[in-house]
Amino acid sequence: MDARIGSTSEVDSRPINNLLRRLSPADYALLAPHVTIEDCAAGELLYNPGDDVQVVHFPCGPSLATFLVPNEDGRDVETILVGREGAVGGIVSEGFLPAYTRICVKFGGPFSRIHVGKLEAAKTRSPSLRNIFARYADCMLAQIFQSTACNAIHSIEQRTAKWILAAMERTGGESSVPLTHEQLATLLGVGRSYASRVLQSFKAEGVLDTRRGSILVRSRDGLRLRACLCNDAVKLHFEEVLRGVYPTEEREAG
Repeated sequence: MDARIGSTSEVDSRPINNLLRRLSPADYALLAPHVTIEDCAAGELLYNPGDDVQVVHFPCGPSLATFLVPNEDGRDVETILVGREGAVGGIVSEGFLPAYTRICVKFGGPFSRIHVGKLEAAKTRSPSLRNIFARYADCMLAQIFQSTACNAIHSIEQRTAKWILAAMERTGGESSVPLTHEQLATLLGVGRSYASRVLQSFKAEGVLDTRRGSILVRSRDGLRLRACLCNDAVKLHFEEVLRGVYPTEEREAG
């Protein structure tokens, strides 16, 4: 392993967040005294639009956070998922800026947290730490761009397969994804009945099955065939900008 990143044993002692594990030992040492870990439940609100962003949240392990944009009709539309490849809240801000979207816990589990002020103080001491977070912000922006394009040109069926695959990658590659019909509908920006019809068509084709509160993937290859290539585009950008941070099945297996 690259000595700039740290020994395997040193990295393994950190929270299971790939962004934090990507830091050099010296950079992580600047943050470690201020990092706490707490369990968050699915649906827990991290920020509402207009809230002062005072804490950066790093999903760990299978935990997922989601950005939701509220609309005038009362519905929230989800834009991107963030798992152990990243963080939410105050990533590159140099002060306490207001949140633009609603940020919620999608899949519950451990989250590492650090106060924005402590992170900013560490960045002033380390250009390499500041650079890592700037590059992650670029990757997050790429996700948003890709999501915008996906919503405009791809079918509901393609987007459904894409979201399920994205959730699987971020939760350790498990075949069972804790995603309800209603949650999937929010991800897609459609009604629950529409999302249910799409899931039923996938079920009839033997691609997946549904359980109470979860989706069981029967054929990953079948799901990939039905998905658009937006996940692949995002992963490629992550690999070019922050190699080794975005979770993949091959990396998890290794």
